[in-house]
Amino acid sequence: MTATKVTAKETKASPKLTRQTYSGVVSSVGMKDTAVVVVERFTKHQKYHKFQTKRTKLMAHDPGNTKKVGDKATIEACRPISKNKAFKIIA
Repeated sequence: MTATKVTAKETKASPKLTRQTYSGVVSSVGMKDTAVVVVERFTKHQKYHKFQTKRTKLMAHDPGNTKKVGDKATIEACRPISKNKAFKIIA
């Protein structure tokens, strides 16, 4: 009789993890391996019903400083890399 070893990966059928992704424009690359990406979103005001553009600055990990100011970037949420940085550049 042969015994088969079952690993933890085979027993748990977990779906692939989907993470938050945002698209924006690089606004600063003054730090080592970090780029600041400005993400814009179009929202409607709750009371006055006027559409407005809101901007958020997010710090993203950019190994090798591949992005320059003005480049379009797609960022993805990841584990916290530093106090203010919890995103990485994927494109």
